[in-house]
Amino acid sequence: MGKRWRAVEDMDMRQFWNGRRVFLTGHTGFKGGWLALWLQHLGARVHGYALVPNTQPALFHVARVGEGMHSTIADIGDRQHLEQCMASFEPEVVFHLAAQPIVRASYEDPVGTYATNVMGTAHLLDAVRRVTSVRAVVVVTSDKCYENREWDRGYVETDSMGGFDPYSSSKGCTELVAAAYRNSFFSPARHTQHRVGLASARAGNVIGGGDWSRDRLVPDILRSIEAGHSVRIRNPDATRPWQHVLEPLSGYLMLAERLVTSGPNFSEGWNFGPTEQDTRPVHWVVERLIKEWGEGASWQKDGAEHPHEARFLKLDISKSAERLHWKPRWPLELCLQRIVEWHRAAAGGFDMRATTIAQIKEFAACP
Repeated sequence: MGKRWRAVEDMDMRQFWNGRRVFLTGHTGFKGGWLALWLQHLGARVHGYALVPNTQPALFHVARVGEGMHSTIADIGDRQHLEQCMASFEPEVVFHLAAQPIVRASYEDPVGTYATNVMGTAHLLDAVRRVTSVRAVVVVTSDKCYENREWDRGYVETDSMGGFDPYSSSKGCTELVAAAYRNSFFSPARHTQHRVGLASARAGNVIGGGDWSRDRLVPDILRSIEAGHSVRIRNPDATRPWQHVLEPLSGYLMLAERLVTSGPNFSEGWNFGPTEQDTRPVHWVVERLIKEWGEGASWQKDGAEHPHEARFLKLDISKSAERLHWKPRWPLELCLQRIVEWHRAAAGGFDMRATTIAQIKEFAACP
């Protein structure tokens, strides 16, 4: 019954997204690349707007993300160009994923982090004000947008925004910008006038095949393993809400659909995270990933001094479960298996666009 229900749901997803015009910022990044391919698989007409990929290799190139969409390589800081691209494409749905996504990089370039994450969002939302075709906007932030008090309980959508480091703070600021634009220009109470549903989405620590970013746990582990080095881990006891990249993306797609069909009821903030048992310490993830990879891989604690990072962080996803009927599908063990399979396929010269879409299809068919 579960598989049949999921097949019906996926058919409904395809019916909704087929031919729909979607403007996606950040499509050259890891998370944006997976979303771009999923939207293409569903038949959407996608226009991406982003900088050139900031890693080598990059999912955008390896999985040939740009083949089935229109791709504009440009800076979200270029307000006029961004608005021109959006206006000429006339999208109905906007996903905003363009961001500086790394905590440690925000210590190196705090001003650039704020410029991209905060002002980039303001540029995007200001363009939406003048593009009358838009009906739904999903602004993607982070679980780190919350003021982290090292609570054992998961953060709920009404908890205070905050952030110790520049990256986390910039994501809290992004949420405030989105809320201000919603209150000022896209109020649910005046939806019949502007017809725009605006929501923000806060996801946990997202992992998956095709992420080669520096200073991220899984890419760092895989790089060390492939180089034959022992993996050096900064904070093995830090706990995070780990989830495969497809988990929050499924939530974003569901949320965007609700914004189009019932904008006033869903124009708010939403958490997308794993189940309680998949909120795990770093060393647990490292040990499982090493076990999956095999070949004598090992790890050790990095005793050097590093910038501050939160010790404990998890999300309460009950609101998304109850109102969107969204739930996580892949347990963390399976997620790690799929990551290893993806990178082994890439190393073996497989068609990674087809491989990535195959994992999307497998995930979508999971009850």
